[in-house]
Amino acid sequence: MSDTSKENQRQAALFYHEYPKPGKLEIRATKPLANGRDLSRAYSPGVAEACLEIKADAANASRYTARSNLVAVVSNGTAVLGLGNIGALASKPVMEGKAVLFKKFANIDCFDIEVDEKDPEKLADIVCALGPTFGAINLEDIKAPDCFIVEKLCRERMNIPVFHDDQHGTAIVVGAAATNALQVAGKKFEDIKIVSTGGGAAGIACLNMLLKLGVKRENVWLCDINGLVYKGRTEDMTPQKAEYAQDSELRSLEDVIENADMFLGLSGPGVLTPDMVAKMSTQPIVFALANPTPEIMPDAVRSVAPDAIIATGRSDFPNQVNNVLCFPFIFRGALDVGATEINDAMQLACIDGIAELARITTSAEAAAAYRGEQMSFGADYLIPKPFDPRLVGIVSSAVAKAAMETGVATRPIDDLEAYKEQLNQSVFKSALLMRPVFDAARAASRRIVFAEGEDERVLRAAQAILEETTETPILIGRPNVIEARCERAGLTIRPGKDFRIVNPDNDPRYRDYWTSYHEIMQRNGVTPDLAKAIMRTNTTAIGAIMVHRGEADSLICGTFGEYRWHLNYVTQMLGGDSYKAQGALSLMILEDGPLFIADTQVNTAPTPEQIAETVLGAARHVRRFGLEPKIALCAQSQFGNLACDTGERLRAAMAILDREPRDFVYEGEMNVDAALDPELRNRIFPNGRLSGEANVLIFAHADAASGVRNILKMRADGLEVGPILMGMGNKAHIVSPSITPRGLLNMAAIAGTPVAHYG
Repeated sequence: MSDTSKENQRQAALFYHEYPKPGKLEIRATKPLANGRDLSRAYSPGVAEACLEIKADAANASRYTARSNLVAVVSNGTAVLGLGNIGALASKPVMEGKAVLFKKFANIDCFDIEVDEKDPEKLADIVCALGPTFGAINLEDIKAPDCFIVEKLCRERMNIPVFHDDQHGTAIVVGAAATNALQVAGKKFEDIKIVSTGGGAAGIACLNMLLKLGVKRENVWLCDINGLVYKGRTEDMTPQKAEYAQDSELRSLEDVIENADMFLGLSGPGVLTPDMVAKMSTQPIVFALANPTPEIMPDAVRSVAPDAIIATGRSDFPNQVNNVLCFPFIFRGALDVGATEINDAMQLACIDGIAELARITTSAEAAAAYRGEQMSFGADYLIPKPFDPRLVGIVSSAVAKAAMETGVATRPIDDLEAYKEQLNQSVFKSALLMRPVFDAARAASRRIVFAEGEDERVLRAAQAILEETTETPILIGRPNVIEARCERAGLTIRPGKDFRIVNPDNDPRYRDYWTSYHEIMQRNGVTPDLAKAIMRTNTTAIGAIMVHRGEADSLICGTFGEYRWHLNYVTQMLGGDSYKAQGALSLMILEDGPLFIADTQVNTAPTPEQIAETVLGAARHVRRFGLEPKIALCAQSQFGNLACDTGERLRAAMAILDREPRDFVYEGEMNVDAALDPELRNRIFPNGRLSGEANVLIFAHADAASGVRNILKMRADGLEVGPILMGMGNKAHIVSPSITPRGLLNMAAIAGTPVAHYG
């Protein structure tokens, strides 16, 4: 990577942390505070009642405060990532990041606490004094052996879970990966020889965990920078290393690696060589976990052992050992049952849950959302992907169950299956809803053409696409303009090198394009001269022709201009007998779950037949996100109480839908509040077929649908994914001018999924 690229990435990272407001966290109130009545309950005098209840019974803190869902991430900054001892204050961005992961992956609230104290016993005193505030403690980035001391003292003195993630989080994920690696290799823990490099906190914790899984201590050979840890060695020894000292005359890693079944590296780059791997047993297991450069690169391992089973700490190779597979979910389970500690049984349950999930060959959510995604258990898929939405349900419920069975749960859960289902539903309360889409897009390698390739938002999205997916962006625009804007925006991508360009001013395919356009449109008043002019000036038409000719798989347009103007050219080129625009569907990702809105763009005042088509299209698309559609047809009229135009058209659409059996639930016509409030709806219309909240709202006028969508965007912090153009076979999507680079990336992921017929 060039110095310029590195500097651009550095500036982008700093920009991310500074804007729109400094840092990555904020505190929000969960109760209304709009008037004097609210104030009197939130603070004096009403707050005294909650205080007295807690004084009478400490367990009431989980009822009246946020403590039971609040974790402290505590560090003194003595061993931060790959940065070393940078101090407490400099570690704050990392701890804020850890807090964000807790919130995003498991909806756990978190305070990051950076303590300027290097003495481990004093640090333990400080942490213990914070006990009344938190439901659990996550110790982070504290150097060894101090971390062992701090954790031991806190666990002895506190009655809440204390978990040093650098140790146990890594150990749990390694344990899960090793469990499945041995299954693939046909070996058993009790029979294998392990050679490990790195005697730090993570390395020792991993070895301790492997012993709990059945590895024999005499079969573990620990090496560090000074060679083998052997009995009688005094140099750079700790009590933790001494536990693994071998009674042997061998001294080096090269000496002890012979016939090893597994290499476990938590040290540094280049420690393991191909010659050493060649000395290992058949189908060796190589976990090279040093970051960013592993102890040995996977291709070097395969050069001498093609059948090797390999894991690294990096996301660009299979089997990434990432603590995020563990810590949010083990804390989620522990907090939900009020565990007093995270014990061995809970950690082993976490391992079993992660390992079991990888052996389930496909993700139900990903498979339902985007066909073609393959996640098959084997040497290249030992552990789930970090964003697998099934993790929270499987792992957290397993941890909660283990806590209850071992007697450390103070708030046992009566119905574990219901709890697991509740966890699964919580996944869809954030942008994690899009993660299966990105996973599927990475596997597809489709070509996405952007009509407005000179727009800076498109350029930023193109860079993100290249970083986060395997799609190929194609940009329509003038090369000199695109290059200058990439430079101005500090982007590292460049036309011709990182992505293809179609230059409307001078492209060798110009004649092919205008003749193709003319052939399609010649009986619609388009002359050769007009076709030539359009292919020089109309980038949406150019993109649509590219998809028509098979030079791109999907078109994204609409960052400026009116939706139906773009739709005209899309339907001209890509419509026909097989494809017809049914409607525009917007997915709004809200704090309390996803909500789909249609038709926001295509049909201004749709006929009953068009409304029915929109309902059918919406049902198909909602299932692509792993959700079961619950569709409400919305109008001013409510179950026939008004003789208005929209109500009459919706009732006619209901009649059309009722002509055939449907495999989804729909109901109408009704007000929006009735669609989203089951209690209200049941009072008005107790015999309706819809249960619970609707997750799809279908309107009889585009003004209403678009208005609801925009209100949710502007006043409810809704993140829009879409509009998704239904009925066009995923050949084109028309976005709105307000779309952000992240929104374009989301649409590219949707467009980047191959489907036989996109509905």
